[in-house]
Amino acid sequence: MTAGRFAPSPSGDLHVGNLRTALLAWLFARSTGRVFLMRVEDLDRVRPGAEQRQLDDVRSLGIDWDGEIVRQSERHPVYEEAIERLTEAGRVYPCFCTRREIREAPSAPHTPPGSYPGTCRELTEAERERRAAERPAALRLRADVDEWTVDDELHGTFTGAVDDLVLRRNDGVAAYNLAVVVDDAAQGVDQVVRGDDLLTSAPRQTYLATLLGHDAPTYAHVPLAVNTAGQRLAKRDGAVTRTELEDRGIDVFALVAESLDLVGTTPAELLTSFGPQRLPSHPWTFVPPD
Repeated sequence: MTAGRFAPSPSGDLHVGNLRTALLAWLFARSTGRVFLMRVEDLDRVRPGAEQRQLDDVRSLGIDWDGEIVRQSERHPVYEEAIERLTEAGRVYPCFCTRREIREAPSAPHTPPGSYPGTCRELTEAERERRAAERPAALRLRADVDEWTVDDELHGTFTGAVDDLVLRRNDGVAAYNLAVVVDDAAQGVDQVVRGDDLLTSAPRQTYLATLLGHDAPTYAHVPLAVNTAGQRLAKRDGAVTRTELEDRGIDVFALVAESLDLVGTTPAELLTSFGPQRLPSHPWTFVPPD
């Protein structure tokens, strides 16, 4: 089975830019004969009722999916098994750094901001015991590369930084980069369509997939929806959710289809005019109604 997917985090309501990405993920999958899956990435903050509202919003556009919904919160044993495999391969070490310590640590020249500088990588056992008495440890990947190259259907060849990414947070929960790689492989997802703000995550995720023995998916990082200031669209920008827009008499499906220069009244009808090469290459500037 080959598949595409949409994987929202139920931390709040989807806005029209999220729904646009969901529709694009569906179009990419269906136009290439793939099944389309829905996954709920609920390892972080979950707002009550958000998952159901998100699913209702996706359905409202006429988007369907195959099989049962997968929830990351139900898959902790699978993530732990992956960490055990990496540990046995000598690829895991404990990290006691706070975010502030990472942010303020000196970094090597040409290292992207926020990259982990390797502070805890070579601690002695005595140093680890001392730090463990102060705070619980996260687990990090011991990477042996500092960059990786991926191919993206819209961006072409992209080379990005790889650092010692977190595998398990210090609260015991699997980190996003690990969970998404494990889940995509388990579900047969070989096509990842998501916002281009996540393009820089693709190299480290592909590298991790390789270490776990998985084939890397194909990528299509699509342009985001932005506000009139050119910033990524967010709830603070006004009426941006489906219910808010429909309350103002706006057909959200028609709005999203128009933003993609596609013609049709259903997702199936959009397939007749859909093609990656026809997609706008620039962000969609969304102007909320008064």
